[in-house]
Amino acid sequence: MKNQLEDAQNSLAKSFQSLFENQELLAKVIEFFPYPIQVFSLDGTARLINQSALDMIGIKSTESHVGKYNVFEDPIVRKLGAMEELRQVLTGKTVYITDFNAPYQDMIRYFNVDNRDIHTINADITCFPLINSDGVVEYFAAVFIFKKIFRGKKEIGRGKQYIETHWQEPFDADGTAKAACLSKAHFTKLFKQHTGVTPHEYYINYKIGKLKEKLLDTNLSIAQAFAACNMNYNGHSASLFRKKVGLSPSEFRKISD
Repeated sequence: MKNQLEDAQNSLAKSFQSLFENQELLAKVIEFFPYPIQVFSLDGTARLINQSALDMIGIKSTESHVGKYNVFEDPIVRKLGAMEELRQVLTGKTVYITDFNAPYQDMIRYFNVDNRDIHTINADITCFPLINSDGVVEYFAAVFIFKKIFRGKKEIGRGKQYIETHWQEPFDADGTAKAACLSKAHFTKLFKQHTGVTPHEYYINYKIGKLKEKLLDTNLSIAQAFAACNMNYNGHSASLFRKKVGLSPSEFRKISD
């Protein structure tokens, strides 16, 4: 599978290389190419970008990018450790960068991109040299294959809904992440970034909120209020309530009368 992918990427690079002598035609092919593609000068400055790249990456306009963006000065590329690998293309080598995960908030911070509800862009990138008739690398190109775009609010909403539906059950980290259609590690990180708390903390806070509602029902004893939330009324649970609310369960009931 890997060899087939590299063969396809090499074929793509050769196809663009064959058009390099006719730069007007190359520009037209890039413009209508179905995948995001950019062409850079040797110093890393963007020289061409197609509409697909503008749309997928969220770049606001060609004018705000071409001649201004420099891939070798990109803090995201540097942060993700791809700079050294990318520079190899200047030696005439085709480079394959896999699973490039760009945090979208970083892109908003550093570049002129739309503020969209996206958390992370995940892509495979093929970078290849464009060589002139003298055999000298004159430009290089990058083709992006976007595999996943992790959006924020939708996934977080699914996770919250799962927690709020299953709050009377023991916390299930795997089940919550599965409901959000993300891995447990990625969901936990994403959830914390969006809400300021971990999924488990959100579960505890939601459960305590329900317990407060039950404690307001004076027809229930304190122990019964806890039981209605599938919690045992003991030292640990009472201590947890005090930590979250600032009062003991009995104190909370008294001031709420």
